[in-house]
Amino acid sequence: MSRYTRVQTLAGPRWAEVEGDALHFLDGAPWWAGARRTDVSAPLAGATLLACSDASKVVAVGQNYRQHAAEMGKPVPAEPLIFLKPSTALNGHGAPIVLPPESQEVHHESELGLVIGERLHRASEAEAARGIFALTCFNDVTARDIQKREVQHTRGKGYDTFACAGPWMVRGLDPADLRVRCRVNGVVKQDGRTSDMVFSPARLVAFMSSVMTLLPGDLIATGTPSGVGPIRDGDVVEVEIDGIGVLRNPVQKA
Repeated sequence: MSRYTRVQTLAGPRWAEVEGDALHFLDGAPWWAGARRTDVSAPLAGATLLACSDASKVVAVGQNYRQHAAEMGKPVPAEPLIFLKPSTALNGHGAPIVLPPESQEVHHESELGLVIGERLHRASEAEAARGIFALTCFNDVTARDIQKREVQHTRGKGYDTFACAGPWMVRGLDPADLRVRCRVNGVVKQDGRTSDMVFSPARLVAFMSSVMTLLPGDLIATGTPSGVGPIRDGDVVEVEIDGIGVLRNPVQKA
């Protein structure tokens, strides 16, 4: 398996392959056929890791775990319920989740994230599966009170810093049955498995590509297990997925 991330440098964001405790910088995005390692490397410790993709868009899905649909008092959907999060909401490992003053109830939602590696338009499930370049940890941060009040998702899920992704993406990992956990201040709040999804990753990507063209680097958030709950100023939120690692973000007021 290979791990890739984006790193903030003095020259701007750079792609890098993570190998042990070192970052090996690339000359392009890792899904590009011609991308190669450069002769520049740096220690992983102390690096500023950005969201692990410069996605043109984040496409997410609601109620894709049966128990989460139940805790929200909603039926299991007959087809994926998709929505968009703006690219400006992207947030990297270690960067703060900023609580907007308009909301009094912001929730964590731990999720498996998919990074798309090729252009997909009305893809079959087999094509969609091949088009998933890598997997990552994702936190679909949500202003729940706003979401409930407005019914639709744009404002409640679109604030800056509300799409946390990282700390890197992992290529060569099977998404079928991975453990997904969320901890707040070290206490486990969510603990589920991707095998409990209503719609598989390949099904989600194929469906989304029938609505909008997916581009290399786009991020797909695959839904959250049960146990979503509030985060507050001063908390530290961790999303951990087997085989990927731990995405950690502190929480602070705007």
